[in-house]
Amino acid sequence: MVATRLPSAPPILPGLAYIRPLGSGGFADVFLYEQDMPRRNVAVKVMPSDVRDPELRRMFNAEADVLAHLSAHPSIVTVYQASVSADGRPYIVMEYCPDSLAQRYRVERIPVEEVLAIGVRMASALESAHRAGLIHRDVKPSNILITTFGTPVLADFGISASLQRKSGGEVLAMSIPWSSPEVIAEQTSGTVTSEVWSLGATIYSLLAGHSPFERRERGQNTKDLLRRRIGRATYVEIPRYDVPMALQTVLATAMSRDPARRYDSARAFGEALRSVQAELGLSPTPLEIPSTEWTPASGPVDFADSGLRGPARSRVERDVTRKSRAGTGVAGLARDEDTEISSPVRRRGNGGRALPWIVGIGVGLLAGAGAVVVTLVAVGAL
Repeated sequence: MVATRLPSAPPILPGLAYIRPLGSGGFADVFLYEQDMPRRNVAVKVMPSDVRDPELRRMFNAEADVLAHLSAHPSIVTVYQASVSADGRPYIVMEYCPDSLAQRYRVERIPVEEVLAIGVRMASALESAHRAGLIHRDVKPSNILITTFGTPVLADFGISASLQRKSGGEVLAMSIPWSSPEVIAEQTSGTVTSEVWSLGATIYSLLAGHSPFERRERGQNTKDLLRRRIGRATYVEIPRYDVPMALQTVLATAMSRDPARRYDSARAFGEALRSVQAELGLSPTPLEIPSTEWTPASGPVDFADSGLRGPARSRVERDVTRKSRAGTGVAGLARDEDTEISSPVRRRGNGGRALPWIVGIGVGLLAGAGAVVVTLVAVGAL
């Protein structure tokens, strides 16, 4: 059973005037503030005062650092500042996005032309992250926010990881409806080709009105049933007359059960989507990726850092419980019911199968919709 808690009080932050809450979850709260200089509305993601888990602080720090590396990209949400509040709570000040794709695809038939443009933009964002040595690991509709100018941007890098960090300390994370078969099977914590799968599954969802392998019948979409269907991974064509066969073929390639048969990069996937645009007589969306000479402006992200960074502050301890609240847009950064996170994955030498697990459920916040963090402790012979 998932613990709940009441929303925390908004912190007093220098240069920012509190307006209203945007959303809350187990791992963080998101508030709307007005910044004094320059004058603008911003979304502030704040860890609650009762969260002391070093792993959650590590994820919070990593998200701030990853966004600092990537947020100059036009299709990645912008971070303005990160620090620690006077009462000892880490916070991130970011671009305010009033909407997201979390529910729109379920209630509206999104035009193929718009979905193709979104797909190319997200491929650009992922390719840029991969070239910086980073993977997102949670690509799905609710993590695509819409800016005040109507532009889609990729958000929630809270469970991102380094492509070079391949050790026994890998942390497993998945959003089951949009995760690849190899991630579902716990064979990897994330790769470039698993990101290609997730983007393909996201585009599929935007066109189909439901996540891949989801069925209309009540009771047929439990996590166990979805896991089994994803493991078999047989592509089912989207039943829309306006989705061209060329696009069906591109998505079937991106969502191939065998990673080696998928596009080998987000850029290749984006180029395939641009080819479909050209075939339909549409102007291809620019594929905005860094040049080969590009390097991050700062040093590599330290994914092991769980310390409180910022000015030394006093800390007000509170014993509070709170409930999650629904929200749209950047409010989704406070909840994510699809994303599950485990402790480092340990494997035997028998084909990479994971050891039996004892599951302890805690609460966490990632971008999207009411997150559950699952702490897994391996048992059995090592």
